[in-house]
Amino acid sequence: MSDATISASNPHGELLFEVNGDFISLTLSPRFRASITALNGKLVSDSRVQFPYLDGGQEKKYAEIERFFIKFGINLLQDTTVKALLQLLNDENLAFQEFSQKAKSIRNNEHSIPDFKEFTEIIHNLFKDRTLYDLQLLSAYHLAFSQNACNFSVPGTGKTTMVYAAYAYLKNLSKSNPQYKEKHVNRLLIISPLAAFFPWKDEYKKCFGVPPKYKEMVGLTSKERTAIFHSSEEFELILISYQSAAISEDDIINIQDYLKRHDVMLVLDEAHKIKNTDGGKIAEGIKNLSRYAKARVVLTGTPAPNGYQDLYNLYKFIWPTKNIIPFPLPYLREMSESISPSIKANIEKLTDYISPFFIRITKSSLKDLPIPVEHKPIIIPMNESQRIIYEYIGNKFLSGDVDSLDALLKRAGIIRLLQCASNPALLSEAIDDLMLAGTQYGKPITADQDILDAVNKYNTEVPNKYIVAKDLILDLTKSPGPDGKVIVWMLFIKSMHRFKEYLESCGISCELLYGAVPNENEFTPEDVKTREKIIKSFHEEQCPYKVIIANPFAVGESISLHKACRNAIYLEKNFNAAMYIQSKDRIHRYGLKKDDNVNYYYLLSEKSIDEAIHERLLIKEERMLDLIEREPIPLLDLNTGDSGVEDDDFKSILKHYYDRRK
Repeated sequence: MSDATISASNPHGELLFEVNGDFISLTLSPRFRASITALNGKLVSDSRVQFPYLDGGQEKKYAEIERFFIKFGINLLQDTTVKALLQLLNDENLAFQEFSQKAKSIRNNEHSIPDFKEFTEIIHNLFKDRTLYDLQLLSAYHLAFSQNACNFSVPGTGKTTMVYAAYAYLKNLSKSNPQYKEKHVNRLLIISPLAAFFPWKDEYKKCFGVPPKYKEMVGLTSKERTAIFHSSEEFELILISYQSAAISEDDIINIQDYLKRHDVMLVLDEAHKIKNTDGGKIAEGIKNLSRYAKARVVLTGTPAPNGYQDLYNLYKFIWPTKNIIPFPLPYLREMSESISPSIKANIEKLTDYISPFFIRITKSSLKDLPIPVEHKPIIIPMNESQRIIYEYIGNKFLSGDVDSLDALLKRAGIIRLLQCASNPALLSEAIDDLMLAGTQYGKPITADQDILDAVNKYNTEVPNKYIVAKDLILDLTKSPGPDGKVIVWMLFIKSMHRFKEYLESCGISCELLYGAVPNENEFTPEDVKTREKIIKSFHEEQCPYKVIIANPFAVGESISLHKACRNAIYLEKNFNAAMYIQSKDRIHRYGLKKDDNVNYYYLLSEKSIDEAIHERLLIKEERMLDLIEREPIPLLDLNTGDSGVEDDDFKSILKHYYDRRK
């Protein structure tokens, strides 16, 4: 066995191991070269090999290099740089273990009372019109201490406020004090969906009493974004979408440079968008930014929609140089799919590993949140022509051998039944569905002339559902303030427009919120109606409309209506329980008083798919809420845009269909 010397250096801020020795006889071996490549190494010459440290675990990296050379008959001799490095790493690990234990204690509400009291007083003095509840204060204190943490709280618990509280405290620390130099931050870079830009700006003003000096990276060229990141103008708040932050190499480099030059808290809002562990551009780009931030924050109510592997990128983001999760990705996937005793034990270990750096607040922990009123469903009989059309559609899609139907035909059939139960006029138009676009299933229905005539009649006839909804709205809007405002949830865009026209013909002013309504940015012309303008006006006492008609596909995230509205009417629903829960959270959130009345109304066409959907949603909602409340990391997705149809859903439709035929 021959000898070689290993040294360590840090030439460009990133660790590099270098091995020097006589490798001439080995360089001809494809196995030797391939093994170097597998360790991300580089054969510089016949006597020199370099191994860059890429992402955490320096001790593990050294051990792998040592085993590799021993396998090829080479004994590594450490020079003083390696010995010093390994000792430093050992000291750092011990310090990080102690730090993690303190973070975990704070998370568990076991902390220094004087320190927490000091934190609370600082936030009280800095926040003008915001008073945080106890769990918000604890979460903000935990984040301020750790600087790098995840908040997995459910929607409606005030995650934005918690971030601003932690930021305010860290900004308040004097940078001139050596004790606080590494903790001080004075800028925020928020990466989020476009819909979240307005809530971040709005909440800043509510917390600090003044609007932020901000910049939105919307509708800009790469050159314009570059100019902003290198501008001498100081923006405390920069808002950018995931797409803009991580797709272009130039943007990634510009953001990295910005983070290096400033004391920035980097926040990922709706962070499940970086869950892709298969080398997705957005996930990899965002991870490449994190190491240059002074503080890193992950916000998502659904940290593991597909399985425990989704946690991997989140923890690599907040601690890019630490191996917080020691399990490899393939095993994390296996943990999500198996219930063996050994897997259960390792799930507990995983939760323990990650627990120092996440907090999760559930709805049940908000003791002062009012219990919403779930009104008994209003069953609405169809008139004769609607019943004839509905039965025709049901017979067309559900009679015969339904097991032979392909997935697209089942999807089309369910959509047509939903449309027919709401407004049969929609059957004469193509289905607005990406999966069905361009297929025969997405085209307007073909039928006997008498059915087509009945469908066309609904271009002027008002469906019974619309009439009952209008009467309910007229009754609800008699009340003053938020008690007299209503959000109506509907699925189909054309149906939303038709219902709006009907309400306005009855003297009821309303607005639409759906995908085509643009998000506002600083370049939006004054006369363009945006989501932000509609929502802001809706909150005003003298708002000219008391009704918003919304589509849950577009209004599921980052929109709060609880201060403006207390009533939700469900005119159209599908089987997607996650989207349904999200929609309910729009008016049932932290900030309500215990005696506020939140009401949910359900309008169902009699003996139709509506009844099957309502029954299934009750079951799914109970199951999901149980997971959300019971499990620290629930494996479910509250951000799916699909219809969420399961086998049991389709069986429920069939049961209702055959019960009617009896």
